[in-house]
Parts: sequence; C-alpha cells; structure tokens
Amino acid sequence: MLEARDLAVLAQVSAGLPLCPRPYAQIGMELGMDEAEVISRVTALKAQGLIKRLGVIVKHRPLGYRANAMVVWDVPDELIKELGMYISHFSFVNLCYQRPRQPEWPYNLYCMIHGKDRATVLAQLEQLNEACSLARYGRQILFSRRCFKQRGAVYQAMPMAVVANG
Repeated sequence: MLEARDLAVLAQVSAGLPLCPRPYAQIGMELGMDEAEVISRVTALKAQGLIKRLGVIVKHRPLGYRANAMVVWDVPDELIKELGMYISHFSFVNLCYQRPRQPEWPYNLYCMIHGKDRATVLAQLEQLNEACSLARYGRQILFSRRCFKQRGAVYQAMPMAVVANG
C-alpha cells in the first residue's frame, strides 16, 4: 500500500526533477523529508513497478537541434538485436529500438537522430549505413515538421491504496 509520503514523492517526480545539483534533496526539502528518504522511496516505488522508468527529456529545439529524424529500416528479424546494439553505440543516435511490422508499414528497426541541420543528420545516417551495411535494406527518413509537447509520465494513485503515515 502507498503511504501519503509516497504519493507526495510521486507527485514531485511526475512534475519533473528540479534542475539543481541534488534534485532529491530539493524534493525532500519541499516535502519535509531528507534526501535519503526521498531516494529510498523512489527506489521502493521503482522496485514495486509503480515507477517504470526515470529518464531525461531533452528539449532539443531550444538547444539548436532542429533537424530531427526518425529513421526506420526493414531488416531481417534475426539481425534486429545485433544491428540495434551496434547502431545505439553511435554518439549521434538518441534512441534505437524494435517495433513490430504492420501490414501497411514494413519497418521494424527505428532510430532517432537529432542534429542542428539536415546535412549533418544525413551525413551521420550515411556513416551508419556504411558501418552497419544498412543500405541494402528498405528504409524511410522521417524529419520532424513540428515539435510536440514533451513530458514525463504522470502517476495517479487510487485513493483506497493510500494509508496514513502514522
């Protein structure tokens, strides 16, 4: 069962970590907890599966990255893991993952490249093609036309699952 203090931590984490050297200490200060308790509660919530993932959301456009491309390939399923691991080691690749093919969309390997201009992204893609022998597979390059709102997960707890911290 969740305690009221767990819900408070979830609410703070859902809003995003403060941009400071010790975000858990800052959250603790706002909630009347010490840093160790906040970290302990976040760790326990992750262990329980109530927090699936903690990660950074980078807002690329304010940093000057305006040429953002999702590149998709149709590669043999038995090569997905090997190619994905190799592609993900390139410093300019932000994401690399598999998705199941769809009848109208035959692609199963996806990667995201954020660049400051299209020429740079296309040169990096060519580097990937050569290093990974990807040119032989069907692909699409999907450059972003607009920036969507980026945010982290929002956690909500059922009221009956909450117990008072006595």
